Amino acid sequence: MCRWAAYIGHPVYLEDVVTRPDHSLIQQSIQATECKTTTNADGFGVAWYGSRPEPGLYRDTYPAWSDPNLKSLTAQVKSGLFLAHVRASTGTATSRNNCHPFAVGRWSFMHNGQIGGFDAFRRRADMLIPDRLYHERKGATDSEILFLLALVEGLDETPKEAMELAVGILYRLSREWGTAPHVRIGAAFADGETLYAIRYASDHLAPTVYYRWSESRGGYAVVSEPLAHDEEDWVAVPPGSFCAFRGREVQVERFAPPM
Repeated sequence: MCRWAAYIGHPVYLEDVVTRPDHSLIQQSIQATECKTTTNADGFGVAWYGSRPEPGLYRDTYPAWSDPNLKSLTAQVKSGLFLAHVRASTGTATSRNNCHPFAVGRWSFMHNGQIGGFDAFRRRADMLIPDRLYHERKGATDSEILFLLALVEGLDETPKEAMELAVGILYRLSREWGTAPHVRIGAAFADGETLYAIRYASDHLAPTVYYRWSESRGGYAVVSEPLAHDEEDWVAVPPGSFCAFRGREVQVERFAPPM
């Protein structure tokens, strides 16, 4: 399992979420508290939006805590919308192309969870990506496939429905060719203007997702686990939910992939 954190709001330095809090994403890469894998050392990545529609992207295979470039970057880059991820591989290789977030055009995406038995049907899933988009398939993870299938299903027009369709496709493949648990998803993604999050599972163990408004930052942090032990106002996203964050508005809807 992995850990991730995202932010939308008044521009802040990336370090305000990634490195400075007492339970920051860097600290979670060493000692996470709400997942089976306490250490998340199989790479990291950040995607941030600035003055261009496409996000900047920095990923590498080192443990996040050991890369001085990450600390320097987060101390200098300011953004009003960014995603950050530390990876614990569920079977695929530790390579830069398998590190989250993934980016295609204006979209960025990151994921914590699994598609059960993915290796058994990876070729079948790959074949569902059309030629116009297949050049974006850089790695070998189920997370990247989920992202690309959502783009195929209309992510640009209807983000929630596209993700539901993509998850439904992978659920059916896992049910036929893979293993249980078929789908567990704690994901965040963005288009440069809106931050979205999903908490869903085909069983009763959906990966955790929380959010919190910060008056001092003027924005929302959306995370797989809280960034500080002494903050009690984190809101737990209910299982089976799709969230959209725009300004001060939070919209939470039922997430129901077709099974």
